Amino acid sequence: MARKVSRLRYRRVVLKMSGEFLGGPTGCGIDPKVVGFLARELRSVHRLGVQAGLVIGGGNIFRGLEAPAHGLDRTTADYMGMLATVINGLALQGALEKEGIPTRLQTAIEMQELAEPYIRRKAIRHLEKGRMVIFVGGTGNPYFSTDTAAALRASEIGAEVLFKATNVDGVYSSDPTKDKRARLYHSLTYLDMLQQRLKVMDATAISLCMENCLPIIVFNLSVEGNIERALKGKTVGTLVSH
Repeated sequence: MARKVSRLRYRRVVLKMSGEFLGGPTGCGIDPKVVGFLARELRSVHRLGVQAGLVIGGGNIFRGLEAPAHGLDRTTADYMGMLATVINGLALQGALEKEGIPTRLQTAIEMQELAEPYIRRKAIRHLEKGRMVIFVGGTGNPYFSTDTAAALRASEIGAEVLFKATNVDGVYSSDPTKDKRARLYHSLTYLDMLQQRLKVMDATAISLCMENCLPIIVFNLSVEGNIERALKGKTVGTLVSH
């Protein structure tokens, strides 16, 4: 049973992770050590009594944007990417349940043998009962990223914040892996993100968060304890809001 702690800034959240994170150093396939680390981090979230929805990409298996390289049309490639998120969701579900965390896998593309279809009211009920809900299959439509799916699900279930997990410490003025002078922002507005074309999330996802006054926290998922720090309102990464 989850233990409730009063000193929490956020009590219902959606965490968006890239598929590449599950791939470990290579960003490809599924690294059991990384999945195990992620499950342990989420175990602390569960113990705090936080209602958490999870959205994961599929880039470690297939990316829809790679359609031209594979000789595919974008629509077909995007559906392949959506199926990749289901594979990642199943892997994550197995790891979470190994840590004693009850989960439900909900997919935007119906596949009854593997997961529940996404139903908003049922997702909220699962969260209220202390289950983590993993949302896979994107939005169920091509041409929309899993970032947009995360913004959509967070808005639908009434999340207080969208956590955008990355492999860097937050939003920088430029790519910190290529530019040593890149500056870390501690806070930004949605318009800053859009006008400066900071490629942490796509414009559709940012606009959806802006329209629904949904704050975004961009932080480094690989730093142990970062999720819990953010939940308690400590300064972690970059806060994006009005």
